[in-house]
Amino acid sequence: MKFKVFDSELRVLEILWENGEMNAREIAYILEAEIGWNVNTTYSTLKKLVSKGAIKRQEPRFLCIPLITKADIQKQEVRELGDKLFGGSVSALLSAFVADKKISKKEIEEMKQFVELLDNEER
Repeated sequence: MKFKVFDSELRVLEILWENGEMNAREIAYILEAEIGWNVNTTYSTLKKLVSKGAIKRQEPRFLCIPLITKADIQKQEVRELGDKLFGGSVSALLSAFVADKKISKKEIEEMKQFVELLDNEER
């Protein structure tokens, strides 16, 4: 499932990922309190997510059920960024990401383990 997720849609999805299934009214209350959205903005965003297949609408009371995971969106967005700005080069993407950031020894070890795992899977 591949489609563009805009920031507003991502915010709605984050609420669903954090809380699980919710009805539209509950989502609208959260977004009104957190970022000042009105109910119509929330409902419009939910309808877009339904049409994209990212969430399922179920009655009664417009129950919203996420159909995609956060990991799915993260993979898709990273792939798009890598393709768009780095010609699909993973090493160029990682180099740019860590160039101005101090990486802890723990993070370096985790990356090494991940690379070893990938290397072992290819054999």
